[in-house]
Amino acid sequence: MEYIKIDLGKELPASNAAVYLYLIDYTQKIPVSERPMIVICPGGGYAYTSDREAEMIALQFLAMGYHAAVLRYSVAPAVFPAALLELGKTVALLRENAREWRIDSTKIVIAGFSAGGHLALSYGVYWNRPWVAEKLKTDTSILQPNALILGYPVVTSGQHAHQDSIHNLLGDEYDSKKEDMSLEKHIGQQVPRAFVWHTYEDASVPVQNSLLLVNELVKNHIPTEFHMFEKGGHGLALANRLTMTADGSSIAAAAAEWIHLVHTWLEEWIAAAV
Repeated sequence: MEYIKIDLGKELPASNAAVYLYLIDYTQKIPVSERPMIVICPGGGYAYTSDREAEMIALQFLAMGYHAAVLRYSVAPAVFPAALLELGKTVALLRENAREWRIDSTKIVIAGFSAGGHLALSYGVYWNRPWVAEKLKTDTSILQPNALILGYPVVTSGQHAHQDSIHNLLGDEYDSKKEDMSLEKHIGQQVPRAFVWHTYEDASVPVQNSLLLVNELVKNHIPTEFHMFEKGGHGLALANRLTMTADGSSIAAAAAEWIHLVHTWLEEWIAAAV
């Protein structure tokens, strides 16, 4: 495996973000010349990026045979669209270097958890807006995400919002941009296929966030797989001992199946495209 750290401040002035690439080595003994890339956006309420939703998640996708990347994006006091542009720059870099890094440029998947799920989904919503390509000085076509994986995502800025995330994201522009960040209101054909999971017991980011989202995805005929598990609080990550919190409250046996379910979902999509 090749491990590469890219400081995005060299690409985006004033950014202190970095992306960490985990690239599976190529060998002639395994006839796979290009692999999908899973870009992981950890959660943290737009106040920090969680270690529990970073490298350990990436290693699971590596074991499935995919390349992985972890984006440590800018958080408060940085405000929208800083993190979204960092994610866009990451996607652009992956496509520009796809041949060298042996990435299947038609299979760039954005995965996000909690507020990182909001970032992933906001990118799925806004990637084709002209202002994004203009700020990144690239063509819109290079920015397209091919699929989303969303774990207990922050989606809405309305009744069921995780208000701390939205406030951290928008800062002083909360009142003027709050509706733009209620992402269920902006779902359209630009949003790629999605795998979404949440728990009924989540008391921090209510499951209504995912329910609102899935309703709009289905309404717009976007291929979607959704799993709601009964047990488990917020921030489960892998929901097993590999990412458990000190008090063990982040273990939920049923919800831990999400990583196996998403593997099946990804493989069915990849197989259908061959």
